[in-house]
Amino acid sequence: MMITPVILCGGSGTRLWPLSRSHMPKQLLAVHDEATMLQATAQRLADFDAAASSAPIVVCNDSHRFVTRRQLMEIGESHAQLIAEPAGRNTAPALTLAALRAQAAHPGADPTLLVMPADHVIADIGAFQRVVATALRVTQNTAAGDAIVTFGIVPTEPATGYGYLKVGGTSAFDPAAFVLDSFVEKPPLEKARDYVASGQYLWNSGLFVVRASVWLRALAALEPAMLAACEASLAGASAVGDDLLPDAKVFATCPSNSIDYAVMEKLAASPALNIRGVVVPLDAGWSDIGAWDSAWAIAPKDDRGNAAIGEAIFEQSNNTYVRTTGPNAPVVACVGIDDAVIVHTPDAILVASKDYAQDVKKIATTLSERSDSRAQLHRRVERPWGWYDSLGSAPPEGSALAYQVKHLGVYPGQAISLQLHHKRAEHWVIIKGTATITLGERVQAYKAGEHVHIPVGTVHRIANETDDPVEFIEVQMGSYLGEDDIVRLEDRYQRT
Repeated sequence: MMITPVILCGGSGTRLWPLSRSHMPKQLLAVHDEATMLQATAQRLADFDAAASSAPIVVCNDSHRFVTRRQLMEIGESHAQLIAEPAGRNTAPALTLAALRAQAAHPGADPTLLVMPADHVIADIGAFQRVVATALRVTQNTAAGDAIVTFGIVPTEPATGYGYLKVGGTSAFDPAAFVLDSFVEKPPLEKARDYVASGQYLWNSGLFVVRASVWLRALAALEPAMLAACEASLAGASAVGDDLLPDAKVFATCPSNSIDYAVMEKLAASPALNIRGVVVPLDAGWSDIGAWDSAWAIAPKDDRGNAAIGEAIFEQSNNTYVRTTGPNAPVVACVGIDDAVIVHTPDAILVASKDYAQDVKKIATTLSERSDSRAQLHRRVERPWGWYDSLGSAPPEGSALAYQVKHLGVYPGQAISLQLHHKRAEHWVIIKGTATITLGERVQAYKAGEHVHIPVGTVHRIANETDDPVEFIEVQMGSYLGEDDIVRLEDRYQRT
C-alpha cells in the first residue's frame, strides 16, 4: 500500500485579514504555531507506519509557487511535487490534477491519496494518524465496492461556521466507519444545536482518503468536462524542476467546483458507480481557523479567557484575542474590553467583536473594491528572490522628486533580475552579509556598511552568492516609482 499526501494550498483566507492577504494567505503564515500552516500540514504524516508514504503533491496558485517551494524546502520536503494552478478552480480540479500526477509518477500502481487542506490545525497528531489508518483500511477493502472516505469532526459546540455531515449506520467496509447519509450547509444556531444534540451529525472537515483510480472514475462519470480539461492542461504543462505548470489557456476552460458538490453529494444517486461515501469520525483537536474567533478558541488563555500573540496587557477584560506582529510591534493595552478581537500588523489594525468574526472578509472586499493594495499585500512583500518592506514614501511636490525607502532581503543563492529603470535612480546600502552587485559592466562584492549609486537607465543586479542572508536599504528617487518601471533583461524566475 502506498499513500500519497495531497496538500491543497489554495484559498485566500479573507476572514483572517489583516494577517491573511491574497498574496500571502493564511496557509502560508504561522497563524498558530512557529511553523506555517502549510509546513505543519506537510509534517502531519511524520513517523506514520501504516503505509509507505511518497513525496507529497502540493497544489497551489501559481502566484504562490516560489514561497510554497521555499517553505517546503525549509522543513526538508525538497522532493515534494508542486502543481501551480494558473487560476483557482476550487478543490475538485485541484484533486484531479493531483490524482493524474500521482498515477503518472507511479505507473502500474494505484496510489491512495490523503487529501489535506493546508489551512487546518490538528493538535493530536497521534489521533489523526490512527484515523488515517482506519480510512486506509476502508479504501483497500473492496469487497463492498469502492469508497471515498471523508473525516467528520466530532463537534465540540453548535458551530454555525461549518458545514455538517449526517451519518448513518456502520458501513460495510469497516466497523469504525459509517455510511455518509447527507451533507448539510452551514446552519443557523438553533439548527446547529439540534444537530449536535442528536449525535448524528459531524462537522465537515474537507479531509479525504481515496485511491487515485476511484476518484478519476467517479469524475469521469459525474464531471467529464472537468476531467477532460485537467487531462488536457497537464498534457500541455511545462515543468520547472519538480514544479508542474498546467497549460493556462486549457485550464481556464475547466469547470469550477468543490469535491463535495462535484462528486461526494452525487454518489448516493449514482449506484451504478459502486462507489460509496464513507465517514470516519475524527476527534483530534481539529480547527480550520476560518476566522479570528476560532483562532481565539485554540489559543492558550489566561484565567479570564484572554489570549495574546505578541505583547498585550489586559485590565478588567475577558475572552479577548490580541495579536500584534511585525518589527517594533507595539504593546496593545485592553481596559474593560470583552469578547473582542484586536489584530495589529505594520500597516493595518482590526478591532472587531468576536460575534462578528465571520464578517471580517467584508473589510477585505471593501479594500479590493477601492483598489487598495492592503487587501492583497502586506507591507513586507515576498518575492522569488527574497522580500522587501516599504518603510516610507512621498509623492513629488512642485519640482521635487518622489522618493521611496525600502528594506530588502535576498535569500542565499538568489538574485534579483538583471534590470534597469527609465524613471528612477536608486541608492543601495548593504546592512547585512556580502552582496555581489552588477553595475553596468562592473561586478563587485559589497560588504555591510558599503554602498552604491545606480543612475537612471543603468543596468544593475544584486545577488547573494553566499550561504548567509543579505539585507540592504534601497532609496529610490525619480519622477515615477511604480513597480512596472522595471525592464528585466535576464531573470532566473522566468518573469516577464
